[in-house]
Amino acid sequence: MQLIVSAGIILAIVLWGVLAPASLSSTFDAALVTITRDFGWFYLWVVLALVVFALVLAFSRYGDLKLGGEDDEPEFSVASWFSMLFAAGMGIGLVFWGVAEPISHYGAPPPGIAANTPEAANAAMRYSFFHWGLHPWAVYSIVALAIAFFQFRKGGSALVSTAVQALPWAPLNRLGPVVNVLAVIATAFGVAASLGMGALQINSGLGALLGLPVSETSQVGIILVTTVLFLASAVSGVTRGIKWLSNINLLLAAGLALVVFVFGPTVAIIDTFTTTLGSYVSEFVRMSLRMTPFRDSGWVSGWTIFYWAWWVSWSPFVGLFIARVSRGRTVREFVLGTMLAPSLAAFVWFSVFGGAALNLEIMQGVPMAEAVGADVSTALFALFDALPMTALMSGIATILVVMFFVTSGDSATLVLGMMSSGGHENPPTRVKIVWGVLISGIAISLLLAGGLKAVQTATIVFALPFTVVIVLMAVALWRGVRDDHAEELRRDRALRRRVRDMVEQQPPRAP
Repeated sequence: MQLIVSAGIILAIVLWGVLAPASLSSTFDAALVTITRDFGWFYLWVVLALVVFALVLAFSRYGDLKLGGEDDEPEFSVASWFSMLFAAGMGIGLVFWGVAEPISHYGAPPPGIAANTPEAANAAMRYSFFHWGLHPWAVYSIVALAIAFFQFRKGGSALVSTAVQALPWAPLNRLGPVVNVLAVIATAFGVAASLGMGALQINSGLGALLGLPVSETSQVGIILVTTVLFLASAVSGVTRGIKWLSNINLLLAAGLALVVFVFGPTVAIIDTFTTTLGSYVSEFVRMSLRMTPFRDSGWVSGWTIFYWAWWVSWSPFVGLFIARVSRGRTVREFVLGTMLAPSLAAFVWFSVFGGAALNLEIMQGVPMAEAVGADVSTALFALFDALPMTALMSGIATILVVMFFVTSGDSATLVLGMMSSGGHENPPTRVKIVWGVLISGIAISLLLAGGLKAVQTATIVFALPFTVVIVLMAVALWRGVRDDHAEELRRDRALRRRVRDMVEQQPPRAP
């Protein structure tokens, strides 16, 4: 029933976007204005609270709890585990925004900062770190940890509703199907947002390399071709298709970053990383709670609120996927692996690509801002045009985006299949195919309804109700780890008492 309801709602929206794109766009735009005006503060407070909560869990006495039985060992190596969660979590987004976001902020910085100044460049890098650092990964980490905890320690199903229904509040037990439908819809639209951006960038890459026209027709064709690829990968399973592709993705991304670091402004990149990390730490709380109540500015809603909604909409998908590949790890290892390590990787990525682009724009007069203003999806290729081995790097970047597209779509079909088949870890192939076709249809309909803006708007709209679900999952997780830790302490005390009693009951040895 959940499959029919969620797929039916999604299909109706897809048809709406294809048949009446103007109507869909205007409706979503109206919803966007209301949500960002009235609920932006809610996103900021919830996401900051999740950061604090995740760090408390990692460094508290609860960090030693294992996600599974005492004898369970991790299924994947640390390297494969990290590459899979990184590829699923934000692979396409990093490639798309690595150059585009810092350059965009430089020309249109946060309120109170003059555009096209050194202060604007510093703020551009700081907010890029902020939008792709601890906050998004905290959202993923808490959702994934709640699912893994109740699945592997409590024997529950691999469903978002399992954590919510663990709360001792009777009304929530009846809301399980509603929660799962919300998770499916949020996942489908969150993934579609990234697939839509991936199609735009693949189109730009093929345009730079092969002269493919940048048009809606090309982008629809790209989505259709890559859908076939990720469905083929999905059929092969997690231990082969997703694992292998994720490992290759990580190597390609690292290689591309290394080339830009070596052939670009190396010292400037190092300086950018150093100063931005310092300002990120010092401005952490202020950025986390920044709104503009006394300014008529849409900057926070257009960037920060959109990103927080995007991470929320991706969280059931990424959370279920990370939980699926994380059995046997401790809470501390899990949080550090899903928060600190990916955040550091994102900081390095933005320092290399964003720092190089800003240096070229400011110090060398390369028109990076002009390229981003003309078409944001061409930003990365504009950077390569100013560096040696332009064609080679553009080709590698295009391949990288295609592979991230495939791994995201592959992972999404697995997770959507799990959610719509009662939490089955290996859903039927036909279910994966249905979801693969649907999320591709969403991406196409949103692109036709208004391009990237429609994708962003839909993401914010469908993320809001799931934010409430995440709060409930966090409460359930806290109660669960607290009770399990207390139970383990009781068992340890009982075991020590039995051992002491056995020792005391031993007859004294003869002298």
